[in-house]
Amino acid sequence: MKKLVVLILALVLTAGVVYAKELTMAKRAGEYTIQFKLDKKSPVIGDNAAEVEITDINGRLVTDAKVKLDYSMPAMPGMPAMNYSADVTHTGEVYHAILNLSMAGSWNIDIKVTHNKKTATAKFTIDAK
Repeated sequence: MKKLVVLILALVLTAGVVYAKELTMAKRAGEYTIQFKLDKKSPVIGDNAAEVEITDINGRLVTDAKVKLDYSMPAMPGMPAMNYSADVTHTGEVYHAILNLSMAGSWNIDIKVTHNKKTATAKFTIDAK
């Protein structure tokens, strides 16, 4: 019976991963948890819609912060580093941005949150295909 329960649980969890249509990551930064979400499970060359959700230490949404989103690809042989900033807008409970990834590979995402005179930064890495 225990093996059956474990098998069913594993199938349910695997199904969730296989059918996920978006990429979601979260990190703790100072007094905040910053959740970064892309509209695609695997980022692609071109436009990728991003959402940032910020919660405080008590789990309450922070909707009045200043959010800066920078993304970059480190220099490689024969190619300089690429550094971009995305325009961040706020609607409802989340912050929105469009990341235009110019090539496949590993991209660094830096999200800087300023709220109540405190600043926190969360760093993420994504791989564009």
